[in-house]
Amino acid sequence: MATELQASRSSPEGAKAYVGLGSNLNDPETRLKQAFDALDRIPRTRCLERSRIYQSRPVGPPDQPDYLNAVALLSTQLDAHRLLAELQHIERVQGRVRDRRWGPRTLDLDLLLFADLVIETPDLVVPHAAMHQRLFVLLPLADISPELRIPGRGKLQDLIKACSDQGVRPLV
Repeated sequence: MATELQASRSSPEGAKAYVGLGSNLNDPETRLKQAFDALDRIPRTRCLERSRIYQSRPVGPPDQPDYLNAVALLSTQLDAHRLLAELQHIERVQGRVRDRRWGPRTLDLDLLLFADLVIETPDLVVPHAAMHQRLFVLLPLADISPELRIPGRGKLQDLIKACSDQGVRPLV
């Protein structure tokens, strides 16, 4: 298996990374649009594509508003851990507070996939651990890369078919 550094240097364009975006506080649609712009300002990184925005019920405690979710495809010359640090910085700038697991948030940025790597460290798991069960991640991924294969999980389209209806719908 390639190391992170090898994968990020594998082409002049850099490694492809998919980032999940979510928000359910303080004008979530504007938060996501600001986050897309911020992703494109990460050093040595470009935002190549953006999915549609989807609305979904919260996965965590039910006493919170619905979420808006999307996915971005990046090309980056950063390694996965450095990219994660940049994502967490963007969250902090947008007022993210981590006080309740799966609670409401101004912005959540998850590194879903990084090249074709499987990464398991204390601070980063790629592919994202539960992404294969969450339509609010899979449907936006399909907007960008319908033929995508998730390392260790299989074809994106098969994963979508295996999910139950979770009330995820695109915003018009």
